[in-house]
This record gives sequence, C-alpha cells and structure tokens, in this order.
Amino acid sequence: MPRLLDWLDERQPDVVCLQETKLADDAFTKLLGDELSGRGYETAVYGQAQWNGVALLSKVGLEDVVTGVAGAPGFPDPEARAIAATCGGIRIHSLYVPNGREPDSDHYQYKLAWLAALRDVVVAAGPAEQIVCGDMNIAPTDADVFDPAAFAGSTHVTAPERQALADLMATGLHDVVRDRWPTERVFSYWDYRAGMFHQDLGMRIDLMLASSPVAERVKAAWIDRKARKGTGPSDHAPVMIDLDTAPDGDIGPVVPPPSAPRGARGAKKTTPKLPQNR
Repeated sequence: MPRLLDWLDERQPDVVCLQETKLADDAFTKLLGDELSGRGYETAVYGQAQWNGVALLSKVGLEDVVTGVAGAPGFPDPEARAIAATCGGIRIHSLYVPNGREPDSDHYQYKLAWLAALRDVVVAAGPAEQIVCGDMNIAPTDADVFDPAAFAGSTHVTAPERQALADLMATGLHDVVRDRWPTERVFSYWDYRAGMFHQDLGMRIDLMLASSPVAERVKAAWIDRKARKGTGPSDHAPVMIDLDTAPDGDIGPVVPPPSAPRGARGAKKTTPKLPQNR
C-alpha cells in the first residue's frame, strides 16, 4: 500500500487499473478507501480474499461498472479477474488474465476459454473508445521475452495463447506501447530472483490495448521501471499511456532505462520463473 500511494502521488494518473489485489471488497475499502478518496479517486473493486482481484481508480468519472466477464468459465467458480467502467468517455477494462500454469493443463484450457469470452464481451461492449488492459499473462511475440529459447515449452508464449490475444486484438485494438516503440526492448515483468531485474531479463506481459479512436490520441506510452526498484516492489512495473498531452514528454519506452545494456539473445541460459497463481 505505501508503494502504491507514493506512486500515485508521484505520477498523478487520472485512471489507474490494478490487478492481483488479493483483497475482498470490504478489506480493500477499509485499507485504501480514505487514502484514495482523499486523493480525488472514485473506486470500483472486484475482489477475492487471498487471490486474484481487480480495481479501477478514476479522477475523471466512473460509470456503468461491470464486474467479471459474461460467459467466461470459472475454475471451478467465477474468479475476480475483470472489471470495466466508463471513465472520461472511454470504456476501460482492467484485467487479470488466468496464468495457464502448464500447457494443455486444465488451467491452460480455462485461460483460452476465458480469453474467448473476453473477446465476445469487447465486441458486444460497442463503444468506439475502449482500452483493454492489465496483466494479460501473454507475451505477444518473441521480441517480448529476453530469450525465446529460455521459454520453450512454457506458458505465456505458446501459439494458442498468442492466437487468443491476436483474436482479441482483431476486434480493432492496438498494442499502443509496441506501436510506439516497434523495435525497442520493452519489458514489464521481471521475476524476483537476484539479477533478473538488473540484467533486464524480463517479459512484456502487461499490455495496453486501445481502440483506434483512443490509439490516435496517444502522446506517450511507456513502462515506469522506476516503480519496480527499491524495497518490496511488485515484480511488475506500471504501463503508462498519456492521451492528448504528455506531462513528462515522449520520454522513451522504459523509464529510467534498464540497468544493464541489451545482451545478445541466447547468451543467458537462466530458466525463467513465470508468474504463478492459483
């Protein structure tokens, strides 16, 4: 909580999408309600004790809140993995996509079915201005992992997962970070083992997908790597987009730059530790 509040005070975002809150709704409100309202945020939460959990914070309105993904399977019961609301005229979906665990496992099939249901929801939602974002637990291409060979046989990079993501994007969504930085090394997740973060051995699995009218308004899109530093950080860093104006300028794909220079692919044989959950 202290890291979140400090980050809100530093970056002053208008809308914030949170994933993996691991708190029931009443616990979230008790912990953060006063702190957030004091900073001007309206809050919508969809929580679950110990696991999962998503939230939306907004200074620009919070209307027509919907929790969950209609038609999505549970595991075995529905999980708190999606929340959507209209903020400042944009329909925003904050998502915590199932991990998948192991290819061809029951959880992997659950992930694919969940993503198919999400696609149907995005199509049915209808508004021209949408952002579908969060922890997608899929690296879109080999360029979005530090070494494709190190991920062979793992979830997050398999062809069916990438196809499910491509099907979602085929509804008219743009990967605004990659569109803005098509050839740059950009990661949003680094596991906690010593050296992985500082050597920039990561993955880009946290995505901002925007419909064309929103994508055309993007003035900056970047990963706030500074938020991954220090004591007790998340293993993910915030993905930031600025619409219409960019207070910090168009400052690069990852801010500040990685600690280590880019290395040759295949040079690091460390087996990645993927983000795991229930």
